[in-house]
Amino acid sequence: MESIIAKARKEYHVHLLESEVLIIDANGVPSNADKSSELSKFIARHIADKLMAEVHEKMQGQSSGAKFEQINMDFLQSTFPLLTNLRPGKWHIAKLGNRNAIKTSSFVQYAHLDSLSSFIKQNAELAASLGNDYMVAPDIVVYRDTEEDAIINIDEIIVDESVCKLSDLRRSNNILPILHASISAKWTIRSDRAQNSRTEALGLIRNRKGHLPHIVVVTAEPLPSRLASLALGTGDIDCVYHFALPELQEAVTASGAEDSIEMLKILVEGKRLKDISDLPLDLAI
Repeated sequence: MESIIAKARKEYHVHLLESEVLIIDANGVPSNADKSSELSKFIARHIADKLMAEVHEKMQGQSSGAKFEQINMDFLQSTFPLLTNLRPGKWHIAKLGNRNAIKTSSFVQYAHLDSLSSFIKQNAELAASLGNDYMVAPDIVVYRDTEEDAIINIDEIIVDESVCKLSDLRRSNNILPILHASISAKWTIRSDRAQNSRTEALGLIRNRKGHLPHIVVVTAEPLPSRLASLALGTGDIDCVYHFALPELQEAVTASGAEDSIEMLKILVEGKRLKDISDLPLDLAI
């Protein structure tokens, strides 16, 4: 019997095709390929053929990126909530944006940033010094609600009024939700986009008060060298997740490019690059 996550992964790719995020243009170049790189075009085309992409005109990058974010959010919404036996709690998955009322400072670990922002607006010298580096806007967030004492004590009396007076999880102490994961969705990786993801990650790390959320990147970038620019190293990003890792591995092997084959092996064996299907379970950690 096919598992729920296996089915969700297939639906994920179907949505990428139906929404025309993943397409092949009239020249035979997939939408996630770098037209100036023969290796990028070969690997991307191999993956696209495996997933059965159709020929269409390539959409504008911003539209493609926004749809990629939405499809990743939909995938998580269809999988992660099913893991409450592994990760109990009242969970929410949301796509952030300029029109969304939810922002990073909506969560308890970053609530102080609202006060900082207000103070900086009143102080031009401080604004010039700090800029907006402290403000982080993840593409997708996973967060959980706080818990009432009745839920915490459902099986036996675990907390009372004499203890746990500062814990963020307890509703009587804190009403703000807790940020569990920040997910950056990048259809492709170029040097500037990779740097942007790292900047977001460092902002979350440096500006938090309390628990650090998972920080991950999801991408459809075909070139192992560009994946490495973001995935190699530790300390900022938990892991990079590829939209079709087994298909990528097959495509890179078929290319015969020894450097790319070796780099991809390093990324996978070093647990710096995983498949999109691994993400829900990793978020349950």
